[in-house]
Amino acid sequence: MAIIPIFVPHAGCPHQCVFCNQRTISGQKEVTVEEVSRQIKRYLGWLKPGQEHEAAFYGGSFTGLPLKLQAELFRPVDELRAQGVVTKVRLSTRPDYIDLPRLNFLKQHGVYLIELGVQSLDEDVLLAAERGHTASQVYEAVSLIRQEGFQVGLQLMVGMPRQTMPSVRSTVQKVCRLKPDLVRIYPLLVIKDTPLAQAYRQGTFVPLSLEEAVEQAAYVYSCLTEVGIKVIRIGLQPDEELVRNILAGPFHPAMGELVKGRALRNQLEEVLKKYNFVAGDQVDLYCPVRLLSQIRGRSNSNLIYLRKLCAPARLILTGTKQDISGEPLAAPRMVVRAASSSV
Repeated sequence: MAIIPIFVPHAGCPHQCVFCNQRTISGQKEVTVEEVSRQIKRYLGWLKPGQEHEAAFYGGSFTGLPLKLQAELFRPVDELRAQGVVTKVRLSTRPDYIDLPRLNFLKQHGVYLIELGVQSLDEDVLLAAERGHTASQVYEAVSLIRQEGFQVGLQLMVGMPRQTMPSVRSTVQKVCRLKPDLVRIYPLLVIKDTPLAQAYRQGTFVPLSLEEAVEQAAYVYSCLTEVGIKVIRIGLQPDEELVRNILAGPFHPAMGELVKGRALRNQLEEVLKKYNFVAGDQVDLYCPVRLLSQIRGRSNSNLIYLRKLCAPARLILTGTKQDISGEPLAAPRMVVRAASSSV
């Protein structure tokens, strides 16, 4: 199954959040049924015939659009649903644009998953970002979405104005209790032509460094995945239009790899801290081949960090498909060998 992405930048959104300029990020200036049809046509040429596919409306606040325009934008997708090309539809919107009439309308057009732009569940952070909704509206929206049989996704940010690490931890704890079906994690970037860009130039807002953003996002990622919540994206899609309009902030084209690698490093660090290594000790770290780049980190930074943590013991990293017993290796496995014996 492939996803047909349909971008409707800033459409339906009544607020100008301090960090947001969806039109700049997507390169698209307006939302029309003709534009939606053009986007769909472009992607249809890449799809394999005979397979079921999913249409996804990204950007903006879809349910904030006038009902007539929503129906028009759904029309090309409804035609593909009638042909059996598209079987499911997802979209993103604001938590304060969710109510029973809207949800009933979405059911008629095959929507099964609704992603909410939440960013934070800290009222002070929401106010500073000029989100225009409260945390309580998020809880109400999630409850109603679930009640009506939809799946729910949440979009979170790190590095927002007035957002501290305790604030991040509090939000993650609340999200874990909400148990969304999926989450996206975005480190905040300073985009040109936004209120945040002005604050950055005036020196009243300082974005996270890449190191800080990776550490905070890794914390969020670890907390969510430990309770079984699926994280489907970390960082914005690094397309040319976005890169051209970033003024400042922790952007990296492989942010997801960096964050997942840091999360693995943090897990291994907790294990290694339990040992008091002496000269002659050896740590054998067996890693699934698919995770080798994450364990090593950018420019081997994770591996260097772990080796310093093991000193004076020697750490040997081995990429393998099986553990030492011959069983398939799904996660990193560590074997600590003392100078005089194996542990």
